[in-house]
Amino acid sequence: MAGLSSIEITKTLVGFDTTSRDSNLALIDWVEAYLADLGVRSSRSWDAERRKANLFATIGPEDKPGVVLSGHTDVVPVDGQDWTSDPFELVEKDGKLVGRGASDMKSFLGVVLAKTPDFIRRQPKTPIHLAFTYDEEVGCLGIHTLLADLAKRPVKPRACIVGEPTLMKPVIGHKGKRSVRCHVHGLESHSALAHQGVNAIEAAAELVAYLKGMARRFRDQGPFDPDYSPPYTTVHTGKIQGGTALNIVPKDCVFDFEFRYLPSEDPAALFDEVRRFAVEQLLPEMRAVSAAAGFDFEELSGMAGLEMKSDDEVTRLVMQLSGANGTGKVSFGTEGGAYQEFGIPTIVCGPGSIEQAHKPDEWIAIEQLTAAEHFMDRLLDRASL
Repeated sequence: MAGLSSIEITKTLVGFDTTSRDSNLALIDWVEAYLADLGVRSSRSWDAERRKANLFATIGPEDKPGVVLSGHTDVVPVDGQDWTSDPFELVEKDGKLVGRGASDMKSFLGVVLAKTPDFIRRQPKTPIHLAFTYDEEVGCLGIHTLLADLAKRPVKPRACIVGEPTLMKPVIGHKGKRSVRCHVHGLESHSALAHQGVNAIEAAAELVAYLKGMARRFRDQGPFDPDYSPPYTTVHTGKIQGGTALNIVPKDCVFDFEFRYLPSEDPAALFDEVRRFAVEQLLPEMRAVSAAAGFDFEELSGMAGLEMKSDDEVTRLVMQLSGANGTGKVSFGTEGGAYQEFGIPTIVCGPGSIEQAHKPDEWIAIEQLTAAEHFMDRLLDRASL
C-alpha cells in the first residue's frame, strides 16, 4: 500500500461509509494496516462499545514533544440529499473531487497518509504525530478518549494542527458549542379542565421564548468579536416534540437548544441563566398545580472554543508553512478547542472549504490537496532541522 498518492488514498477513505451513527473500524483497520506496512506502529483508543476507535501514531523520536496532525474520520449523513453520484465513491471532474467527506475532511487525512513515507524516510528530529478520531460530527466525542490516552504518556505534544477545511489559511479561533435537551414535565387533564393540568408545551414555549430573547440580546448588545460571522454568541432551538391530542393538556414536552458562544463567554453561565428562569419564573406556577411538575436538563454535547494569539509560536509556524500573511476565525467548531484545553497549542488549517462541506455533491478542488502537500513538505523540512 506504500507509494499511494493523496488522491488515491482519499478515494479509499471516502469509500468507507463512516457516517457518525455507524462504526469507523473498517477505515481504522485500513489505516492501521497501511501504517504497519510502512513500519509505523499505531495505537487505538476506543468508545464504550468498542464499535469505534481513534488511531494515534508517532514518526520520529517518542521521547520528544512533537507536532500532531489531527483529523476526524466520521462524516455527516447523506440521507435526503440529492447527489448526482454515489456519495461514497470519490469522483474526479472539472478539477474537483466529489464525495462525502471530500472536503470535511478525508482529503486532509489522505494528504497526511500519502506524505507519511516521506516523513519516515527523513526521520524528523521533531516527531510528527498522526491522530485520527471518531464522532467529531456529533459533538467532538472521540477526541476526549484520545486525549485521555495521551494524558498517560510521559511526553505531551508541543503543538497541533487540525486539518479542517480552511482553504489552507491558519485559523486561530472558533466558537464553542454547548447543546442541551430540556424535558418539561407537566400534568395531563382534559382540555376543558385546563386549569387542572400543567401544560408542558406552554411551559416549554415560554422557555424557548426566553432563549430567543437571549439571542436578540447577544445580537443587539454583544459582546462582539468582528472576526466572527456573526460576531456574537448565538442561541438556537432546533427541535421540539410534545403532546398527544388537542383535547389533552400535554404532560410532556422535549426540546433541544444550543449555544454557539464566543471563546470569551462562559457556557456554564449561559446555561445557568436559562435554568434560573425556568426554576424561578416558571416552576412556581407549575408546582402550584402539581408537585411532580418540573424541568430536567441533559447536556447532549459540548465543544470547547479555540482562542490562540496571532503572535503565538505555533501561529507563526503555521503561517510560515502555509505562506499566509494573516489569520482568521470561524464560527464552526472543531476539535482544536479540546486540544488547547488539554494544554496543546492548536491551529486549524486544512484543505478545502467549509462552504462545500455537508452538502450534496460535497467537493474539494484538487489544487487544495496540492497546497496541503506543499504544507506538509515545509513542515517536514522544519521538523528535520
